[in-house]
Amino acid sequence: MLGAAPLAAETIEYVAADGPLSYLWLLIALPALGSAILLLGGRRTDKWGPNLACAMTGAAFVYGLISFLDLRGRAEQSVDLHLFSWIPVAGFHVDAGLLFDPLSATFVLLITGVGFLIHVYSLGYMDGDPRKRIFFAYLNLFVAAMLLLVLGDSFLALYVGWEGVGLASYLLIAFYFYRPTAATAAKKAFIANRVGDVGLSIAIMVMFAALGTTSFEGVFSNAGALTAGTATAIGLLLLLGACGKSGQFPLQTWLPDAMEGPTPVSALIHAATMVTAGVYLIARATPIFDHTETAALVVSIIGAITLVIGCIIGCAYDDIKKVLAYSTVSQIGYMFLAVGIPGAGAFAILHLLTHGFFKACMFLSAGSVMHGMDDQVDMRRYGGLRKYMPVTYACMGAGYLAIIGLPPFAGFFSKDKIIESAYDLGGTRGWVLGTVALLGAGVTAFYMTRLMVMTFFGNERWTEGQHPHESPKVMTVPMVLLAVGSLVSGFGLLYVVDLPQWLSPVLGHHEEAGPHTISVVVLTALTLVVVAGGVAGAVYAFGRRPVPTTPPVAVTPITVAARKNLYFDSLNESLLMRPGQYLTRALVFLDNRGIDGAVNGLAAGIGGGSGRLRRIQTGFVRSYALSMFGGAAVVVAALLAVRLGT
Repeated sequence: MLGAAPLAAETIEYVAADGPLSYLWLLIALPALGSAILLLGGRRTDKWGPNLACAMTGAAFVYGLISFLDLRGRAEQSVDLHLFSWIPVAGFHVDAGLLFDPLSATFVLLITGVGFLIHVYSLGYMDGDPRKRIFFAYLNLFVAAMLLLVLGDSFLALYVGWEGVGLASYLLIAFYFYRPTAATAAKKAFIANRVGDVGLSIAIMVMFAALGTTSFEGVFSNAGALTAGTATAIGLLLLLGACGKSGQFPLQTWLPDAMEGPTPVSALIHAATMVTAGVYLIARATPIFDHTETAALVVSIIGAITLVIGCIIGCAYDDIKKVLAYSTVSQIGYMFLAVGIPGAGAFAILHLLTHGFFKACMFLSAGSVMHGMDDQVDMRRYGGLRKYMPVTYACMGAGYLAIIGLPPFAGFFSKDKIIESAYDLGGTRGWVLGTVALLGAGVTAFYMTRLMVMTFFGNERWTEGQHPHESPKVMTVPMVLLAVGSLVSGFGLLYVVDLPQWLSPVLGHHEEAGPHTISVVVLTALTLVVVAGGVAGAVYAFGRRPVPTTPPVAVTPITVAARKNLYFDSLNESLLMRPGQYLTRALVFLDNRGIDGAVNGLAAGIGGGSGRLRRIQTGFVRSYALSMFGGAAVVVAALLAVRLGT
């Protein structure tokens, strides 16, 4: 059982970078340079530009791996590289620097490794697209911004990368900007993220007001000086930022709509970069959450709620990418649930890494299906594809077995640890969170089995003229590598790398204070039974008879609600968008009729008066003489009146 008193993250000694780590800036500079060359080079880079983008990301991965191995061999667990003085203004001084520690090193390998495979896959997927060069430029920009986010040594540096990721995601989701749905989805993602960004920016301001610094070293070493209220406020504001970036309740509605971008974008956003940023932020701020049990509990509750939302809606969609999108919403919910549990942060990162493999594998496999089916996304128009696309079927199958948590695939090792940690909280909250996580595993198995059955099994339901075929090797090789990762990454990260121990200097750890709430063997068996029930339910519902090409009419309220995203879009529209529109219209009216009206009225009055006064300027001397005589007469009359009065 997890102890009630967590051992906080160790006090890390920040050592100046040397040796290979002296060039950490290359991790960001390489993909950023690739993006700049492709954007500024114009059409001259069309032929070789995409290959350059792949090479830049691959080089960043190689250097990241060298840096990771160098850090593993050091006694120091944290290396800081000072770049330059960013904001030296009177008493406010901010340095720009990079922090390479176990947490950032782990994310660097995920971002560059999976990102490189997605880049290579995109060479085949985007072949023939006239804007292919622009697409790869945006991919490189995305990777560079995400690397800055995880490598920055202060919350301000993190915030710069945070906004860069938001910009890159907007550009990629709206890549097909001439489609109204893509343009709308990009704006929706951008606005939802701005809501979260307000929370993160205010949290940074509160940190500076309370501690006088925004650097990780300064904030975390002085976190104990924060009052309980201030720590809780900072924690909740950080959570708001994380919810926006990672698509968690109540800001989750943008994430499925991000499917409007090309499929490699979906894999990059949902597996290796953007949605993991929120989990990184909460994990990085562990020393703050160690001082506020309330904020940590809210993180877990938000994760549990989002987990349920993703599971329910994932059962209702026929669009293969939307199903995978809602599975991402749900799986990120698992990570939030875990990162909010004291001492379980390492298991959240473990699931994040395994998810990076199996979800990227599944998205790329879905892209391969679409490639062979003329961009068809409706699973009701698939069926029997395993015979025509055997490699894609095998890769999707590996990702499927990993996400449902079947041993020895990766999800078994990461998701089961989260369920175990939730139950080990003890008390009512432990049982509630643990049971939600357990049932979520069963529902995940149900809708992912539904995806597999409708896509690769059963009757062939293609539209006329479609000829399913396997994708080229430039697409299938990255899929196979990710499929292998989906198989071995869980065991390797947990027992070979010993990820919890590796991350303990940053995330802290717990000493077991007693027996588990539920025996590990019993809980594992129970989880597998629940998963088997979900699989059996999906096979029974969709595998016994031909799948109709049109969805049945929804009759139950939960089915109707699920097909409408549980009305969250309508709720956001009613509570936020419509009032915002009315407020905007009222302010525009006030500006036009009130402020502008007063200014314009004064100007019109002066102009009109000037025009009337101008009429007395006739240009005739006799008129001026008469005016002078009249004025003199008035003055004399006034003087006489005064004289006689006295």
